[in-house]
Amino acid sequence: MIRAAIALFLAVLAVPAHAIDIQQVTSPKGVEAWLVEDHSIPFVALKLDFKGGASLDAPGKRGAINLMTATLEEGAGKLDATEYAQALEDLGARLNFDVSDDSLGISMQALTENRDEAAGLLAQALAQPRFDDSAVERVRAQVQAIIRSEASDPQSIAAKEMARQAWGDHPYGSSINGTPDSVAALTRKDLVTAKNRVLARDRVVVGAAGDITPEELGLMLDKILGGLPEKGTAPLPERAELQLTGGVTVIDWDSPQTIVSFAGPGLPIDDPDYFAAYVANHILGGGGFSSRLMEEIREKRGLTYGVGTGLATGIYGQTWRGGMAGSNATTGQAIDLIRAEWDRMRQEGVSEQELADAKTYLTGEYPLRFDGNGKIASILSGMQLIGLPIDYIDTRNARVEAVTADDVKRVSQRLLKSDELRFVLVGRPEGVQTEGDAGQD
Repeated sequence: MIRAAIALFLAVLAVPAHAIDIQQVTSPKGVEAWLVEDHSIPFVALKLDFKGGASLDAPGKRGAINLMTATLEEGAGKLDATEYAQALEDLGARLNFDVSDDSLGISMQALTENRDEAAGLLAQALAQPRFDDSAVERVRAQVQAIIRSEASDPQSIAAKEMARQAWGDHPYGSSINGTPDSVAALTRKDLVTAKNRVLARDRVVVGAAGDITPEELGLMLDKILGGLPEKGTAPLPERAELQLTGGVTVIDWDSPQTIVSFAGPGLPIDDPDYFAAYVANHILGGGGFSSRLMEEIREKRGLTYGVGTGLATGIYGQTWRGGMAGSNATTGQAIDLIRAEWDRMRQEGVSEQELADAKTYLTGEYPLRFDGNGKIASILSGMQLIGLPIDYIDTRNARVEAVTADDVKRVSQRLLKSDELRFVLVGRPEGVQTEGDAGQD
């Protein structure tokens, strides 16, 4: 057992020595998957993503899919929660269930000699979850503890308020965990209904990597997914319309520092300007200590330990967002600097040196993401989830290299408008003009 666990750990860390060669696989029952075949170690990693995720919660049942997902591994078929966990441990295999508003993700990692048995346990979890009262109540208590913790965490409070203002009644606008009342009211029947809304063969995309042939993968997928219905019982979500307006929202919080969250319009990954925005973001706030915001706000003035930005490219809606924390007394100054850097990028663009440095970093770090079969399987599944072509890995760096300073300026003029930035501040900030306090969920 110890030897199997050590072998699995080493397999997870193994770095493929060859280029990424992706094969398209179709199972006998029509399940499609992408596979990177690698027989150098006796290990296979599998990632399943079911489209829609927690966004498919039924009306009035927010948190049901999250609770259901967290309970899938708490017993299946004839095995209760303890027996199921022991069966996995005996195999030295790993199953992980996770959910977001975009997808419900399941990963499986197993040694070749145990993969069929591990696949059988996963198949039971998907088709025959027990949802025993004791397991549901234990997981419900864990979820409610998370909700309580988030209600007293300034970072979570800021994120929830920003989401509410950005997305309104769309599922993106509320927490996948639900509320204390919505989670308390969920029944076993609600969990079964939630499972049928999201877990179906027409919703799944699959990535696999490791010691398995296309034929073997096809048979394994049919075994894992064969007990699921062909179609989910809920339609996929509509695209979310961004509702953010420029300005400042303050949530009063007794603390010597203020949490600052800010966001404006973003763009999807299939937008022609996406890679220009990706490079621009690295220079503006995504590049750590080399970014403009870090230079202006931390290095020159010491107003924060860290500030950063990122492109939030959800499947159903996107923002260009950022965050920091700093002293109440200097929050107003920091916000002024963020707005100024937003405008400077829009008006002036970037220098050729900044552009070259950003490209060097972004193209150099990309191969490091493929440092193990587990990560490769997840990347393959994620590519399909967001609609990237199968040759994306081979062409991605060329797309980064093709970005020009004119491209960066164009996308900056399109999106980086400081008067469209919404700031959500949690604390007692000074030197800011507010538009009223926001309530807490």
